[in-house]
Amino acid sequence: MGKVYSSILPQHEEFIRKQRIFFVGSAPLSADGHVNISPKGHDVLRIFSPNEVAYLDLTGSGNETSAHLIDNGRMTFMFLAFEGPPMILRLYGKGKVVLPDSPEWNDMAKHFDILPGYRQIIHAEIETVKTSCGFSVPFYSYMGERDTLQQWAMNKSEQGLEEYRKEKNTISMDGIVTPLGKCLSNFNND
Repeated sequence: MGKVYSSILPQHEEFIRKQRIFFVGSAPLSADGHVNISPKGHDVLRIFSPNEVAYLDLTGSGNETSAHLIDNGRMTFMFLAFEGPPMILRLYGKGKVVLPDSPEWNDMAKHFDILPGYRQIIHAEIETVKTSCGFSVPFYSYMGERDTLQQWAMNKSEQGLEEYRKEKNTISMDGIVTPLGKCLSNFNND
């Protein structure tokens, strides 16, 4: 049976820090909108307090989480024990997007190793922490990080990355304009 907490306890933080992958879930308010689950690798997650986390979000082929956060703010983080004792840990909260040109960027970005292809920081206020058994999660062995995304980003110019983001990251699959999309359209209208 799972247990529910109002904040991240020290043992939760220790568990989270050991995980090499986590998943982020979000959904639009629209009943026919798509639920999104996105895997996150690399050392991109930071725990700022028992009720505050953030991760450095890298450029990808979509930007669904960002769109959903502007639509309603709801998000869930999920961590799984693939090694050691079984456990699933979820963080439920409200998130927001911090773009590189926003006033909060410098304060947030100093906590991260800025990786090639960075796009934004997703910041979340955590309302609920839930643990569950994870008895059916299989064992997997960690073999290392893929550098494919970073190599791809390093091979693009800043203009090339901006063009890619304009094409792939400005509108969600449900037609929600992302914060990046709003920023790029405002920039282009100046």
